[in-house]
Amino acid sequence: MTVDVLSFGCRLNAAESETMRRQAEAAGRTDLLLVNTCAVTAEAGRQARKAIRAAARANPAARVVVTGCGAQVETEAYAAMPEVAEILGNRRKLDPGVWTAPSPERVRIDDVMDPRTDPLPDASPMRARTRAFLPVQNGCDHRCTFCVIPFGRGHSRSVPLAAAVAQVRALVAAGTREVVLTGVDLTAYGRDLGDLTLGALVRAILRAVPALDRLRLSSIDSVEADPELVAAFAEEPRLMPHLHLSLQAGDDLILKRMKRRHGRDDAIRFCAEIRNRRPDAVFGADLIAGFPTETEAQFARSLDLVEECGLALLHVFPYSPRPGTPAARMPQVASGAIRERAARLRDAGAAAFARRLDRETGETRRVLAERGGIGRTEGFLPVRLPEGVEAGSLIDLRMAGHDGQVLRAA
Repeated sequence: MTVDVLSFGCRLNAAESETMRRQAEAAGRTDLLLVNTCAVTAEAGRQARKAIRAAARANPAARVVVTGCGAQVETEAYAAMPEVAEILGNRRKLDPGVWTAPSPERVRIDDVMDPRTDPLPDASPMRARTRAFLPVQNGCDHRCTFCVIPFGRGHSRSVPLAAAVAQVRALVAAGTREVVLTGVDLTAYGRDLGDLTLGALVRAILRAVPALDRLRLSSIDSVEADPELVAAFAEEPRLMPHLHLSLQAGDDLILKRMKRRHGRDDAIRFCAEIRNRRPDAVFGADLIAGFPTETEAQFARSLDLVEECGLALLHVFPYSPRPGTPAARMPQVASGAIRERAARLRDAGAAAFARRLDRETGETRRVLAERGGIGRTEGFLPVRLPEGVEAGSLIDLRMAGHDGQVLRAA
């Protein structure tokens, strides 16, 4: 083994994991296991610790270095694990100097809220491939009552526009067909750079890199989408018609208790506006089941939101209290009810996804071929490809049907 990586959580983590791997390999490190953790739910932490124990048993010679949001906000839990040789905070993990040699310090955690040494997010992309994730924003200035991520990532900060454009240009030159812009709070892009917005960045990339086939966004906060971004969906065919929305709930009182910045009607209006401008748009969303104080009637409004927003790709999170958050001090929903509501949301999501695949049947879609015989439509719907299609190809295919999970090309 040279350098292995276990990455948990968001696409930003995935992109950063590739950066760390590259830096460690360039430094000549061997027998190194990098574990980039997530702290968005208690389950994410449990999965990471379970994976660390399994990996250490499989390769006891590996030096296990744990980093990421879990390491930042749950340091003691990872420090208690004998399998872990080193714990590295989010502020340090993208510094190439930390990988030159094993550190004599087992725990190196800095204050992510200290503005004096707050680094810019790293703009290094994943290894060039069919699709690449490009971090352009990091951190979050909001304080949702259920979330610890701001304390793992620090204040919002953005990659300068020119640097982001240069990275996209380099990726395309290396053969990448699709670039996905990622961040913790992507629609906050540019606020720390003056009057820049995410829409301005999207326009600049598409204008400056005409050879880029596809530009896609990761999760966004719909209420913070700027007018230029909304307009771009109608005017820029290379901006993919797929949006994953951080909605979390469908009831206004629950949204208020979450300290979200949108209401139910805001979400419905946003989806309608985008769909009016781009009729082929596909929407996904994060939804939390069983948030504290949630009644059955309030949960039903989250269920209804799947249909009212036309959501097709759901990420459902059973609520789990995060220590130190305001939501953890609120009256909790019974664990059995949380599991049952999460299952109902997932069932609603599966049915909505199947209906979307029904709509695609008979249509001709441009598909980006990936490895393993699967491709993605512009709306990020999976397609089983005919034999002989080379990864990286962009081809027009007629959708002949589906199995409830994957479209089948004719």
